Amino acid sequence: MDNLWIAIGLTVVAGMATGIGSAIAFFAKRTNYRFLSVSTGFSAGVMLYVSFVEIFIKGTNALTEAYGPYWGHWVNAASFFGGIILIGVIDNLVPAAKNPHETHPGAETAPLHNSHAPVPDFAAIAGSGGTDSHDHGRHDAKLLRMGLFTALAIAIHNFPEGLATFLAALQSPSLGIAIAVAIALHNIPEGISVSVPIYYATGNRSKAFFYSVLSGLAEPVGAIIAYLLILFFFGNGGGVPPQVMGMLFGGIAGVMVYISIDGLLPTSRAYGKGHDSILGLVGGMAVMALSLLLMK
Repeated sequence: MDNLWIAIGLTVVAGMATGIGSAIAFFAKRTNYRFLSVSTGFSAGVMLYVSFVEIFIKGTNALTEAYGPYWGHWVNAASFFGGIILIGVIDNLVPAAKNPHETHPGAETAPLHNSHAPVPDFAAIAGSGGTDSHDHGRHDAKLLRMGLFTALAIAIHNFPEGLATFLAALQSPSLGIAIAVAIALHNIPEGISVSVPIYYATGNRSKAFFYSVLSGLAEPVGAIIAYLLILFFFGNGGGVPPQVMGMLFGGIAGVMVYISIDGLLPTSRAYGKGHDSILGLVGGMAVMALSLLLMK
């Protein structure tokens, strides 16, 4: 429990990165797509490397000690794929109105900086169509509903990500920092996806920024609630039992691999040109490897 406040702080920082995305949408005159490509690729590299080299191994060690060298590996593998299934189910049951990691074209944010630029047709972007796009009252309501639904979807998706950062930081603050940075980078496009339609619907930058930050705060809130539930059901007075922590680490590795492959890598490819994506991916792996080596 010595690292509790460090774990909470890192989870808050990672979640608040949605606010950075919102600020970029409002104040950056041009979006640096190459930077977004490299940074999302970097985030994927950090997540993949730390999942397979550190977190999955921690799960293996804890579970083989609890269940023996044979069944420990089986339980760890089951936990890993269980994490993938969990985030996959969340992804399908609570989809965002639009993939929050997809490229945001310049036309989407242009009116934030130029009052004469036309407001994009978000209904068409979201694929909802509709014949009432000329009814501005109903159009604004649709935009607000889409932004709020995206915020809710992102908040629910952020629960397992927050738990990943929180548990890693509890075990090792340096490992928690690496994961927090990776998740913070991956949260930036989410902030854009929440704030832009809400701003167009309300004309209120503060409200749009507030909802984008609120969706990110689901990470620390979800992490703390989940941790308290784990302590309540599995705690033995001295914290979480090693075998439960091992299963959680296996599951977290699966969650992070899913996020990297399903969300970050396709996004990095969409934003970038040439080898930007692979440069970010390898760079993230290299930085994570160096960090882990220096911590030995």
